[in-house]
Amino acid sequence: MINSYAVIGLGRFGTSIATKLSDAGQEVLGIDINEERVEDANSVVTHAMIADTTEIEALKSIGIRNFDTVIVAIGNDIQASILSVLLLKELGVKKVIAKALNKLHGKVLYKVGADWVVHPERDMGERVAHQLLSPNVLNFIELSDKYSVEEIKIPDCMSNKSLRELDLRAKYNLSVIAIRHNSTIKISPSPDESIAKDDVLVVIGENADLARFANMTD
Repeated sequence: MINSYAVIGLGRFGTSIATKLSDAGQEVLGIDINEERVEDANSVVTHAMIADTTEIEALKSIGIRNFDTVIVAIGNDIQASILSVLLLKELGVKKVIAKALNKLHGKVLYKVGADWVVHPERDMGERVAHQLLSPNVLNFIELSDKYSVEEIKIPDCMSNKSLRELDLRAKYNLSVIAIRHNSTIKISPSPDESIAKDDVLVVIGENADLARFANMTD
């Protein structure tokens, strides 16, 4: 299914999103007030244009309300970010995602109508710290303050054993929802599934239990 996206702000964050969406075959309009950034983005998006999104007439001329989702990825201009989100919602854009520079900025963005606020710098910092503290954790998704899904590389002592033998539910209160072996992934593996060396388990559970399992040693 092809959806239409507009990305406002073509710095590193905005360009990264626009490129990924475009590579996935989606229709992407890149917007920035900086001519050089627009020219650079022309090669990675469907269309790119110069516009000041703090001006309602500019947004109307773009036909911004016709896009399925608009991402406001404006860099350091907090005022422009907030005003752009406000105008987008006033014009009836169905889904607005906005980048926040800090916690207060994020709160204001929600107040003026953003449907989803992301904190890329904070989230990346948390991710790096998490992986430094738990080097066996390759990736994670925080579901809440208490629960997460993590990809955890198994220690050698667990290789060539079945999930039934490992019994992570009883020992660690964790559920295995998938096994990743090289480039393949098996969803909802059976209890008799054998774990090979260097396999990665995708597990869900409480953060404390995940940390206890991820930091176990041979």
